[in-house]
Amino acid sequence: MKIVFIGAGRLATQLGKALLAANHDVIQVYSRTQEHADRMALLVGGAATNDLKSIVQHADVYILSVKDDALPELIPQLCKNREQKVFIHTAGSIPMDVFHGMALHYGVLYPMQTFSWDRDVDFSQIPCFMEGNDTLAQDTIGELACSISNTVYQLSSEDRKYLHLAAVFACNFANHCYAIAEDILKQHQIPFDVMYPLIDETARKIHEMSPSSAQTGPAVRYDENVIRAQSQLLRHNPFVKDIYDRISMNIHRKAQTHD
Repeated sequence: MKIVFIGAGRLATQLGKALLAANHDVIQVYSRTQEHADRMALLVGGAATNDLKSIVQHADVYILSVKDDALPELIPQLCKNREQKVFIHTAGSIPMDVFHGMALHYGVLYPMQTFSWDRDVDFSQIPCFMEGNDTLAQDTIGELACSISNTVYQLSSEDRKYLHLAAVFACNFANHCYAIAEDILKQHQIPFDVMYPLIDETARKIHEMSPSSAQTGPAVRYDENVIRAQSQLLRHNPFVKDIYDRISMNIHRKAQTHD
């Protein structure tokens, strides 16, 4: 398919690379910043532009991979005179109907993964969640998704909101905890890489048992002496102390329910 990307961030770049490898043709890349458009176009092909008025009319698919709050502004401009084309956004928490009244054929392709500029991913292993408003949109998005991923699911906008919420806990919040751990270790000249075996084993375990069954530590058994002492160590950082206290309490409550 002939594809135009609107947005040149981390997700767009990695998705563009995967689509290029699947023999699709990225014919244009738009970003508000010309430098960003140039960088992505160099990797996935197509002409780079920072001018919405120069977006071509003859693409099969227009993929919007931008910040959520940019969609309402961009969609009316992009859909005008292109109503017959297929429009797709890649956001986890934005409903499909953001295109309603602007385009005839539209939907969502949400690859659930964390993306970085300098780290390529194997898209075949990434679950992709799709939704389309009609047969043409569903067939088009399904063809794109199946050409890059071995795992494609149909999922409604309502359910996708909860999927995205779960992903925030499993990825973004977990990584923030790594960052907190790194800060604590730095204060005592301990390298963060001592955490790698622990982090890796924690991730491996949940391939074999539920996260609730895999939970360990002072909070799950509610060792008050340890919890109180560790909380006091964080007394000079009230935000992190609050995180520690609240998560510890929630782990204990969940353990009681699980039992």
